[in-house]
This record gives sequence, C-alpha cells and structure tokens, in this order.
Amino acid sequence: MSDWPPQPQNENVNLKEPSGKEWQLLEKAVLASVEEQRRARRWGIFFKLLTFAYVLIVLLLMVKSCNQQSTDPTSTSTSHIAVVDIVGTIGSDKQNVNSENTNKSLKKAFENKQSKAVVLNINSPGGSPVQSDEIWQEIQYLKKEHKDKKVYAVIGDTGASGAYYIASAADEIIVNPSSIVGSIGVIMPNYGVNGLIQKLGVEDRTMTSGENKAILSMTQPVDPAQKAHVQALLDNVHNHFIDAVKKGRGAKLKSNDPAIFSGLFWSGEQAVKLGVADRFGSINTLKRELKVDKAVDYTIQYSPFDSVLGRLGSSIGQGIASAVSNQIQSEQTTKLQ
Repeated sequence: MSDWPPQPQNENVNLKEPSGKEWQLLEKAVLASVEEQRRARRWGIFFKLLTFAYVLIVLLLMVKSCNQQSTDPTSTSTSHIAVVDIVGTIGSDKQNVNSENTNKSLKKAFENKQSKAVVLNINSPGGSPVQSDEIWQEIQYLKKEHKDKKVYAVIGDTGASGAYYIASAADEIIVNPSSIVGSIGVIMPNYGVNGLIQKLGVEDRTMTSGENKAILSMTQPVDPAQKAHVQALLDNVHNHFIDAVKKGRGAKLKSNDPAIFSGLFWSGEQAVKLGVADRFGSINTLKRELKVDKAVDYTIQYSPFDSVLGRLGSSIGQGIASAVSNQIQSEQTTKLQ
C-alpha cells in the first residue's frame, strides 16, 4: 500500500492560525506594497506629461524662432521704406499700440541703412496721452539722431486724438480726402447715477480716508471744487497736446482758429486746407516718389503665442509644485501609519 501522500505523524496536531498582531503586520506590508506601486505609477505619469510638455515648448519655440528670423526686417538688404503701424487703440497693454514696442520698432527702422524713409501707418482713434507722448518724444529724438531720414505719417481711415498727437511729430502728414483727422482734445468720461440708485433703494456705503478720495463718485452729487480740480487737470494735459502739435506742425498750421484745438475733427480734405495735414496720398504714393519698390513692416506685433507659453509655463510650474506637495503629504501619511 502506497505511503503517498505522506500523512502527519500526529493527526491531532492543530495548525496555528496567525495572531492579531501578525495579521496587522501582514496587512501593513501589503498596503505599503500597493501604495508604493501607486506612487511609482503617479510619478511615471507625471514625468511622461512633463517630458511631453517640454518637447512641445521646444518645438513651439523653434517654430517661432524660424518665423522671426524669416520676417526680421533688419535682414532686408535692398532699399525700402520702413513702415511702423499705429493701428488700433493706443494704450499700455501689449495687445494695444504701446510705446515700448512702437519705440523699439522705430529704432530699428531708423537704424537700418537700407531704409530710405520711416512711415507711420496710422489708423487709430487715439487713446492714452502718456503712451502717445512717449512715442512722439522718441520720434523727435530719432529724427535728430538720423537727420538724413524723413518721417511720414500716412493716415488711413482715422488719425484722431492720440494718433494725431503721434502724427504731428512727422515731417509730413499724408491723408486720404475721406480720412477722419484731428480731435485735438482730452476726455475723461464720468456718469452720475445717484438719482437712479435712490429710486432703487440702494444705499452708498463707500468709506474713504481723505476728503477727495471719492472724487467723481458715480453715486454722489458733483462737488464744485472737485469738478474745478479735474477740469484744471484735463486742461493741463490738453495744453501738452496743443504744444506738441504746434511744435511738430509749426508754420504749417494755416489757421490760428482756436477751434483747431477744441476737439473737432475733419475730413482729410478739410485737414489739408487747415494745415492739420499736408497733402493727399498713400504708402504706394510714397514708394513711387522715393523710387523704391519695397515697403518693409517693422512693427512688433502682439503675439498670443507668448501669452500661451507664459500660461503653459505657469501651469507646468503649478503642476510640479502640486505633485511634489501631494507626494510629500502622502509619504508623511504613510510614515504616520
């Protein structure tokens, strides 16, 4: 008779079951192993995403660099007129016409030896007086540094307010007969709704430290002394505008009528008669007059691409910080267990 399978010598021996402490140790070991696998998987996913984001940014930067090199106006080796756009609202934001980018564009346009003239391509209703004045000042400075180059302002549909402020720095202002030109003035919009909020039963609980801090509040009646102060401020800024136009245009202004500086605007035809503009024409007209075939755009354009990269970089940074923070917290929790 076969002895297989072997039998215990003592069939009455009972197998010992694990105690409570042993089960706890076993459970902790299993949980630690599972947690370690989860942690490794999370870090694996994280680094894959990080690598993908890095490669994407590098590719985008390479594409952008290639585009910039291919459109760099300083690489132009033939005679041309250098065009700088003053198109859209003038303001400090990057998406607007701003002095920082415009002045950089102007500097490149003046310094390129192949540019025969600098053209301000204007189609703007105006905007910030500060940005407009900074551009005006830079044009005056560059004209003194490069006396051999003339500056032309070519106004398309509109060259008003701050845009005309900038145009007045040019040696000549060229318009279309139907252009809208002028609006030499300053404005500060304000509305009063105190009567309306009283009807609606709304209570204004604005608190200030300084008796004039709530000046021009929409919910309070206009204080005569505060109104006089603001009017004096606007008049002062307006005088800066007037002085810039008179300095830029000089004897070209054919009329001493104060209405020229009253905020009125005119058609291009009317502007030429008043001396607010010089003559009719366009960029193509200038190309023929200066005997050049090429107009090169020196304008530094606002790129949403830069904004996207900035947000992407910020998101990646936040993601790294969040992942590291979560990992540290997870490890601390594991140790406490």
